[in-house]
Amino acid sequence: MDANTYSLKQILTQDRRYVIPTFQRDYEWTLDGQWALLFEDLVETSDRLFQARQQAAASGESLAKADKKVPPHFLGAIVCDQLAAAAGGLDLRAVIDGQQRLTTVQLVLRGVLDVLIEHRSPRAKQVRRLLENHPDIIESPEERHKLWPRRKDRQVWPIAMADDLPEQGTHLYLQARRYFSQRTREAVKGAEPERLDTLVDALLDLFKLVVIDLEDNDDAQVIFEVLNGRQTPLSAADLVKNLLFLRGELSDEKELEKVYDTYWAPFDEQWWKTEVGRGHAQRGRRDVLLSGWLTAVSRSEASVSHLYSQVRGYLDSAGRKTVDVLAELHDFGRAYRVVVGAEPAESESLRRSYQRLDALGITTVTPLLMWLRTLPSDYISAASHASVVRAVESWVVRRLLVGANTRGYGKVFVDVLRAADQAPAADALLIDAVLRVLHGVDGTLWPDDDELAKAFVTRKFYGNLTQERIRLVLGAIDQHLRETNPKTEPADFQYEKLQIEHVMPRQWRQHWPLTATDDAGRLLETQRRDEAIHRIGNLTLVTPTFNGSVSNAGWAVKRPEFSQQSMLRMNGPIASHADWSIDAIEERGRMLAALAAKVWPRLPASGSMPS
Repeated sequence: MDANTYSLKQILTQDRRYVIPTFQRDYEWTLDGQWALLFEDLVETSDRLFQARQQAAASGESLAKADKKVPPHFLGAIVCDQLAAAAGGLDLRAVIDGQQRLTTVQLVLRGVLDVLIEHRSPRAKQVRRLLENHPDIIESPEERHKLWPRRKDRQVWPIAMADDLPEQGTHLYLQARRYFSQRTREAVKGAEPERLDTLVDALLDLFKLVVIDLEDNDDAQVIFEVLNGRQTPLSAADLVKNLLFLRGELSDEKELEKVYDTYWAPFDEQWWKTEVGRGHAQRGRRDVLLSGWLTAVSRSEASVSHLYSQVRGYLDSAGRKTVDVLAELHDFGRAYRVVVGAEPAESESLRRSYQRLDALGITTVTPLLMWLRTLPSDYISAASHASVVRAVESWVVRRLLVGANTRGYGKVFVDVLRAADQAPAADALLIDAVLRVLHGVDGTLWPDDDELAKAFVTRKFYGNLTQERIRLVLGAIDQHLRETNPKTEPADFQYEKLQIEHVMPRQWRQHWPLTATDDAGRLLETQRRDEAIHRIGNLTLVTPTFNGSVSNAGWAVKRPEFSQQSMLRMNGPIASHADWSIDAIEERGRMLAALAAKVWPRLPASGSMPS
């Protein structure tokens, strides 16, 4: 990153075009909001410079020394991204932050130039050089202007910059130009002749900007967040949008407004701007989509926090047209809406898999899920698509249940995507390629049934897994029991809203007497109970009809309540126990593990998905 402080004269006398990306927001600075304050700052700076020069003249000091004693006025920062330009052509910069500031500076200069022309001042030529490039190096009319606004404003900008300004017109460019001209006239009216020159000197030499020129490895998002004090999250989507359309414009791609309306406009709706995720990982859905798209098309994990620089790098290397990239993004957007449940999936099985993966918060799988949905039907059938998604769900849930490390999931899913992409266009071969990656080189990545059984009997679930995840697991098992038992009474449960109940309560000591008779045995039994109560074999779901007042009661009082909860299929076997003990907890753990293995089957490295 090249960041330096420059005077307006240093910045704008260079032959260069500052281009505002097509779909930047409207010019919004106004008289009451910014113009009046900015011109007052100019007048005050000019007054200080005038007084310093008067004092220097009286004392015999040089004007150069006097000028250096006057503190400059800092206008803030602009962030520019260098754009490719033809050899020998004008240098190009995209203004990706600070367009309001830089535009207003140009309008101030134009207003001052009006008064210089009226006064027939020789300084008019100097100020004009800050507004216009040298005529010898321009090849088209728009290259004349140092600043070139977004497409929407390109008809009015030359009017706002012309010597003959129309008296009518409500566009803010025209209003600002008229305002700054009039304020300049008022500032020098009746004043000493040198006042106008002093105002010009203050504007050109003492008004300064921090110019941040991005280099290849710089990240605009990080820079923006630092400049803004991280008070408001920066939308990477807005930066990428501007980058895409500016590239399309500079490549002379046609009908970009139509391309915007067709492919990008939906992403500017509120649903896409809504933030998802938790804590510092919260981002707008558009940013999540862009990250997933980039991961899928580049076959490399993308970071939402560095999305702008990574998209820029991808576009530099891929050489794709804007319309093609946006059409692809549009397809990924439709896929994303189905994956997160905003649009219906083709089957209930696929919907459940998406819902469970989304509920688990495994966002690193989203690029793969979106990419699968963009594949043509002649590449992968609907059945094989669902099989791959179910296999991924099984892999994620089994690893969750045994407590496997979640680090590196992004790389695994990129490897899955790459393997599926490289597989021949045949369903069985594609599925086999996916399964080989999920199993890993040594076959240990995807926990088997024995590992599940061990975890269900020995692992602490309550406290290690969130209650949302426990509800998801138990709810899926109960749903499986209901669907595989033809005698099940009809019912519709929202499992995610049910209460988790400890069958043997956490406060068991008062109503659950120990069975051991000696001190050592009682100590061991106490320790085993304290360990067992948080295992999944002792956990279940209950409906709001469950009498919470008996939660800590003894088994004789609590058991009938579970009989009343038989609509939840997993609760029937609980009530059948005459005594609820550590052995009963372990027995139920093994039973739940066997059911979980059916809900989330582990396929061999070469095989087909069970129906």
